[in-house]
Amino acid sequence: MNNINKYFLPYQQRWLDDNSPVKIWQKSRRIGATYVQAYEDVRDCVAKKVPAVWFSSADESAAREYIAYCEQWTKLFHMAAKPLGNVVIDSEKDIKAFVIEFANGTKIHALSSNPKGFRSKGGKVVLDEFAHHDNQDELWKAARPCVTWGFPLRILSTHNGQQCRYYKFIEQVQKGKLKWSMHTTPIQIAVNEGLVDKILQKRATAREKEDWLNEQMSNCFDEYTWIQEYCCIAIDEASAFLPYDLIATCEAKDILKSLDEITGDLYVGMDIGRKKDLTVIWLLEVFEKSKYTRKVKILEKTPFHIQEEVLTGILKHKNLRRCCIDATGLGMQLAESAQRNFGKYRVEAINFTNKVKEELAYNLRTNFEDKSVFIPSEHDIREDLHSVRRLSTSSGNIRFDAESSEKGHADRFWALALALYACSTNAGPVNIVSRGKRYAYQITTDF
Repeated sequence: MNNINKYFLPYQQRWLDDNSPVKIWQKSRRIGATYVQAYEDVRDCVAKKVPAVWFSSADESAAREYIAYCEQWTKLFHMAAKPLGNVVIDSEKDIKAFVIEFANGTKIHALSSNPKGFRSKGGKVVLDEFAHHDNQDELWKAARPCVTWGFPLRILSTHNGQQCRYYKFIEQVQKGKLKWSMHTTPIQIAVNEGLVDKILQKRATAREKEDWLNEQMSNCFDEYTWIQEYCCIAIDEASAFLPYDLIATCEAKDILKSLDEITGDLYVGMDIGRKKDLTVIWLLEVFEKSKYTRKVKILEKTPFHIQEEVLTGILKHKNLRRCCIDATGLGMQLAESAQRNFGKYRVEAINFTNKVKEELAYNLRTNFEDKSVFIPSEHDIREDLHSVRRLSTSSGNIRFDAESSEKGHADRFWALALALYACSTNAGPVNIVSRGKRYAYQITTDF
């Protein structure tokens, strides 16, 4: 077909020009991958390169969209094609497919995600959004034999963690153990190659492209969604020390208070930074066994004398019971000053060794599992808590780490961990109450 290039962007054209027997595409969402795949499938049917195409996506709406694309492309070819609608292809197993039949006898079938739909079939196989199918293993076992006689196999998907078969395919291709052709198109490449131009229907400036990317990223709400759905990076959620669903169980609204409103026992944790990392002061008010976040004070690139003034204002609170301060490196001087002014029974300096961080981290997670701590439902707090990963070193030791970003280096996580540790320690002021002489005489008589 002449002038087909006008319909596709360069990354779509590269996929279309690749005639490898097996192709796998790790891609961003909504960049036109299914759109170009539909063209390839119609082209192969029109040329009678395949007897049939068997397409499967994660849900019925995606199958409908694919068939709509196919119907659109058939108009570009001078061959009659008839949409047959939703056809029963296996009455015993109640399996249906949206079908297009071409005048030369070839057909395109858009199946549901039921793996049984591929049984006893032959022809080209397309597995769309494969990482998001409910049962990838069974789908693969049913679909792979369909191409035994040399028909093409296509796998397209965004990532869905590192525990699925799709991610294992990507790993094996990258290691050279699977001789498949792999394409990778994160959103940044798609934008550089004209995606925003197509959306805006004009030649976008560099600033417009950057603004569009920033808008998409901010609308994702969390980094986890942005990285997996748009940047072609599989996240190992199993390594997250605090998974999102665990964090969500302890989120609460309207729990922050001013210092003057705190009437219960007050416990404080402080993680100290200066230029690169944030200083975070986390205040917990405790009632019985429940700890409520009342204030999360963020200090960014703040001189130490100002940090000390802010901390002093908190430590003067009449209900302060204990404060734990990160005394590693930069925090040593500030911790010593606070201990000198308020006493070691109220202020504890904590040196962050691997063993200490492990104790702090597990104490924090225990509080989340017990639902005994409540935190604000805020994006930055949620992402900070989720960013910490539990890693094993080559020597078998455990360490906790997180990637640095412009929003810190898990500083909120460690400030909360210190505040919770302050709650768990038994140290504190000793209150002495004298008994009356007569009562003392009565209880010691005949003793």
